[in-house]
Amino acid sequence: MKTDDITISRAIINSYMKKLLSSLQLDVALVGAGPSNLVAGYYLAREGLKAAIFESKLAPGGGIWGGGMMFNEIVVQDDALNILDDMGIRFQPTGDGHYTMDSVEMASTLISKCVQAGTVIFNLVKAVDVLFREKNGKPRVSGLVLSWSPVEHLDLHVDPLGIKASFVVDGTGHPAEICRIVIRKMGVKLDTKTGDVVGEMPLWAEKGEQFTVANTGEVFPGLYVAGMAANNVFGGPRMGPIFGGMLLSGKKIAELISQGDKGET
Repeated sequence: MKTDDITISRAIINSYMKKLLSSLQLDVALVGAGPSNLVAGYYLAREGLKAAIFESKLAPGGGIWGGGMMFNEIVVQDDALNILDDMGIRFQPTGDGHYTMDSVEMASTLISKCVQAGTVIFNLVKAVDVLFREKNGKPRVSGLVLSWSPVEHLDLHVDPLGIKASFVVDGTGHPAEICRIVIRKMGVKLDTKTGDVVGEMPLWAEKGEQFTVANTGEVFPGLYVAGMAANNVFGGPRMGPIFGGMLLSGKKIAELISQGDKGET
């Protein structure tokens, strides 16, 4: 068989366009391909929901890859072992209710399992705004406005494109970018003690892990927060290179959305 360069280009363009066109209207649009959203994407797809993740960086995986201070090992506690078992991620007990695992294996496995379950990941795509509509006379986040990350990085004046989604999940980690966009551009208050992004506290792993899961949920109609974005928005401590709370946060997002109504697209 002769390999033709145009045939290669056509195959890539056609295949990508099919993915993109099929993702213009979603049940769930997840922003950020960190551990929480990867887990959420996996379980959402298993529940039959149409979901896609939009990641601004080249490599999905968020902060998993670097482990703790570039030692590529991370820790997960007992509570999240069922998720590791679902994903087929290997781990080693430390003898005190915690387990270590290779961060590269964990990141790559979460990515692979999420995609294989049916959730599409678009890397190098940045969510620069949200769509909103009204439901019962009240504003609701109803989708995303997307641009290529390099376009935004170079500050080029290129109009973005919009997609619709019944639910949007801010999984952008420490910045909580989507929540900040909603506050700034819609002039509304979030369901927090200040109505704003409270801001994360210093490191306290035990409290941070508990806070992450407890505050995973809807923060504005149609908008959910997961992982470190939940900590930042509600004002909880960061937790460092322990990831059980992040995994449990993603599973909780999938459960909340799949058990709820379909919103409005």
